[in-house]
Amino acid sequence: MVDPISNTTSAASTSATSSNSTMGKDDFLKLMIEELKNQDPMNPMDGTQYASQLAQFSSLEQLTNLNDTMTQSMAANTSLTQSINNMMVSNLIGKETKLSGGDIQLNGQTSVDIGYNLPSTASQVQVNIYNSSGAIIKTIDSSKFSQGDSKLSWDLTDNNGNKLSTGDYTFKVVAEDSSGKDITASLYKYGIIDGVKFNSSGTIVVVDGAEYSISEIAEITNSNTSGSGQ
Repeated sequence: MVDPISNTTSAASTSATSSNSTMGKDDFLKLMIEELKNQDPMNPMDGTQYASQLAQFSSLEQLTNLNDTMTQSMAANTSLTQSINNMMVSNLIGKETKLSGGDIQLNGQTSVDIGYNLPSTASQVQVNIYNSSGAIIKTIDSSKFSQGDSKLSWDLTDNNGNKLSTGDYTFKVVAEDSSGKDITASLYKYGIIDGVKFNSSGTIVVVDGAEYSISEIAEITNSNTSGSGQ
């Protein structure tokens, strides 16, 4: 003879797992009720076994509630952290910043301060500026050969002296040591933080009218002194 309790339990368990691979507290409670409804009246469920299942249900409910509480707490902490970060970033407005990378955005500036860091002393350094098509439009022979940071100002003219329009540009540094071996330089640009924007892609800092990701900030200073010219 087929045990009706085992048969019902198996069917309920199969139904619960087929719709959801993870059993929740509601599924667990339904399973216990079905066991009680279908138990053999001549051989009822052992009280110890039932108490054990109740204890399991209580533990499951507590764990579920704890998980929900932790999820809500993490969401609240994330929101609070973002608000604090936004407030802190707004305090950067008016400060000079050093931004990593060789990309330059022209947006009405009269000049742009760019720089580089040499890991060792060079015998010659040349700065090439490229337009969005990848063509060299300006070459600057720098006199700054020392190891470390160097800074210079670009007046936004090309090699023919023409003033360049708004757009995206890049610059690269070609440096060699005394033996003619190439030196790889880290690239930077400098400017004053005019504002901060918050959008779905992250925090944006507005530097001299151009927009950059906050992740590009390498240094913040109070000095507004530009480097020497071309």
